Amino acid sequence: MAALFSAEWMNHLKDAWNAEPEVKDKLAEIDFNSVIYCGFKNEENPRGVFVVEKGECVRAGAWSETDPPANWDMRADLKDWLKWVEKGIGMAGMGTAFMTGKLKFKEGDYKAMLKDPRMANPFVKSFGLMQQIPTDELG
Repeated sequence: MAALFSAEWMNHLKDAWNAEPEVKDKLAEIDFNSVIYCGFKNEENPRGVFVVEKGECVRAGAWSETDPPANWDMRADLKDWLKWVEKGIGMAGMGTAFMTGKLKFKEGDYKAMLKDPRMANPFVKSFGLMQQIPTDELG
């Protein structure tokens, strides 16, 4: 098992992302490029980084100060991340998490993304990929 957002965990997510056509290929169709951070609401710095070029994750790992600025920076409490990793989250659950403040975006326009199904559907599916990763709470 890998600790949530550790380099090992993020690389498992990278492999799952790149193997899922509903995520990688759909985002490639719209030339999606992004630097995505993940972490916890109570921490200043993110824990993990995920770099996507033309839909494909080209690098993933533990965040460092040398990483490029984020296009997306998603934060939640540990208990919420673990719930989503275990049970997944659909479009409705994602909307509820955002509206109730369980999922925060320090960077990125969540509302604009949701209005574009070409981005929203792969985004929700990417959360489902987390269920494939055996996860420890924290390293």
